[in-house]
Amino acid sequence: MKKISLILAAMLISLVGFSQENSGDGIQNAGQRLLGSNVLNGVTIGGYAQIDYNEPDGSQVGKLDIHRLVLLFGYKFNDKVSFLTEVEYEHVVELYVEQAYIKYKATDKINVLAGLMLVPMGIQNEYHEPTTYHGVERTNVDNYIVPTSWRELGIGINGTLDNLSLKYQAYLFNGFKSYASGAGFLKGSNGLRSGRQKGAEAIVSSANFSGKLDYYGIPGLRLGLAGYFGDTQTDDTSIEGSTVGVSMIGLDARYKYNNLELRSQYIHTDLTNTEEYNTLTGKDLGSKMTGFYAEVAYNLNLKGEEKLTPFLRYEKHNTHADTAGTLNANKAFDRDELIFGLGFKVADGAVFKVDYQLMNNAISGSDTSKKFNAGIGIWF
Repeated sequence: MKKISLILAAMLISLVGFSQENSGDGIQNAGQRLLGSNVLNGVTIGGYAQIDYNEPDGSQVGKLDIHRLVLLFGYKFNDKVSFLTEVEYEHVVELYVEQAYIKYKATDKINVLAGLMLVPMGIQNEYHEPTTYHGVERTNVDNYIVPTSWRELGIGINGTLDNLSLKYQAYLFNGFKSYASGAGFLKGSNGLRSGRQKGAEAIVSSANFSGKLDYYGIPGLRLGLAGYFGDTQTDDTSIEGSTVGVSMIGLDARYKYNNLELRSQYIHTDLTNTEEYNTLTGKDLGSKMTGFYAEVAYNLNLKGEEKLTPFLRYEKHNTHADTAGTLNANKAFDRDELIFGLGFKVADGAVFKVDYQLMNNAISGSDTSKKFNAGIGIWF
């Protein structure tokens, strides 16, 4: 696996001679905005916020939460060197560093990035600002399968191949933590999510390769192909079953035609050595995870920047798509959802949202879980 990662990285690095710094299709996230070529040297400040109200159907009690409050700071030392950091408060009391990386423009055709960075997988992991997606909450395919927000320490390159209408990214990252101090972290209910190390005194036992290609050659259409390959991290490599092999492939598509927006994503993850891992830790990690969603939205233009956008999304995700050994698949982890709602964008970076979720699992006779959500999203 390590040899494959290094070979793939070398292949992508060899393409740098044809790359350019610009983003190709103009799509940007918060970090790309703050470090863009049109930004002057010095400090640039940005941020985003998400405030939610969630009420299960039939309940007279809901939850009101400042889900996220994020401060972004970019600094351009000169035309070649810049730095970005993203500091996030969740639920008022939880503090995280979500990004902290240096970007070095080695030549006009080569950008090198190093530090705590977002892993390019799917759509929302890189573009998770609350005004960039429909619905109050982020998609559960991204939460359970990707898992958003997934960031690790690493080094790599990115750029565009304009003659092919391709944007590329290639990184070597630290991986998920699977086993440390005699305990396991990965489990069936949320897959790899509890293994995110987030750059906090991270254990390092092997490097993992992450890459993505985005095609933007057709107006309004963007297609993505991502891959992530490697092993989980352990504090004792001599313990059999302490690591798990991870092979993740992601496909995503976004299309916009006039006021119509279409979006879809599929993530497939194969995990090896799970039988030995579960025996060691007593966990119930599956050997295959899958997730899919499709979404349609339509923008109704009102006055000025104001827009009213109804949307409909179907999601299906399963962290026990397959299991190894004697572990039986838990049907409660085979879930699907239907979400519909409205977004009222009052400015380019401010939106009011409402939606309704219908959630099911594969257990025979189980009831449909229903939930009303409302909230606001800010990004500047």
